[in-house]
Amino acid sequence: MTINYKTQGTCSRQINIEVENGIVKSVQFIGGCNGNTKGISQLVAGMKVEDVIAKLEGTTCGFKGTSCPDQLAKALKQAL
Repeated sequence: MTINYKTQGTCSRQINIEVENGIVKSVQFIGGCNGNTKGISQLVAGMKVEDVIAKLEGTTCGFKGTSCPDQLAKALKQAL
């Protein structure tokens, strides 16, 4: 399954996610902090979707009520 999620409230504009059999295969952020989003993508590759949601949901960035990791969790949750 491929998910193309338009983010809200973050520097990144979109997250492209590939999920297979409940496992995150790849994540690509469009925009955002390059090093941080690449790091998040590498860390979650191979993880169960539910585990990614549990770890990242509710993460904030500075004064914002969300973050790129939180938006990734939202995208995965919506896809379930």
